Amino acid sequence: MKPVRIAAVGAGLLALVSLAGVLQPSSAKSAADEAAVGGITVTGTGTATVTPDGATMSFGTVSQARTAAAALAANSQVVARVIDALRGVGIAKKDLQTSEVSLSPRTNGNGDEVTGYTATNTVTANVRELGSLGRAIDVAVAAGGNQIYGPGFLASDQDAAYRRALQVAVADARVKAQTIAGASGVSLGRVATIIESGASSMPPTAAAARDAAATPIEPGTETVEASVSVTFAVG
Repeated sequence: MKPVRIAAVGAGLLALVSLAGVLQPSSAKSAADEAAVGGITVTGTGTATVTPDGATMSFGTVSQARTAAAALAANSQVVARVIDALRGVGIAKKDLQTSEVSLSPRTNGNGDEVTGYTATNTVTANVRELGSLGRAIDVAVAAGGNQIYGPGFLASDQDAAYRRALQVAVADARVKAQTIAGASGVSLGRVATIIESGASSMPPTAAAARDAAATPIEPGTETVEASVSVTFAVG
């Protein structure tokens, strides 16, 4: 009789296992199927253009003298005149910043004797009205500035342009994903993830040439670029 009881218990356990398989939640199967489907990941790009309305420009002075003190004193006088000239064309004091001061010895051909000293001073100007940049260059040179660097163009509405470029980039990503989904025979679903790749810009090329009235400056247009990586669910 004892072997019969063991067989009965085993049959009961087998029935419970079978029943558990039948009662397994359908959500587990759906999650597995959804994971197997995956998604479509694409990169979208967009651009927007802006016209610069300001610029930064650096003006340098170089002076040489027999002694270090004399070279630095002469250079200080010249750079003071350059600053006054820039202030005179409407550039505010807060928009002028010393970006470099240097003093170095000059030696003879053999390099074993100091023959004098060279002093340099560079001032960077933030020109908020682009129309006055050419005049600023002219007065700085007339005041004694003998080194010029720039311009670096600035656009006050660059943030707004980047947001426009982002909108174009997201729309571009959706079009690409729809094309891939259609070619693959699946339907495009919701956005699963989206990653902003950051902004970049292509600076304009400026033309600057000496003129009797003022150095002409052509700001051109600046292209702001945006890129996003988007993953879409598919069905």
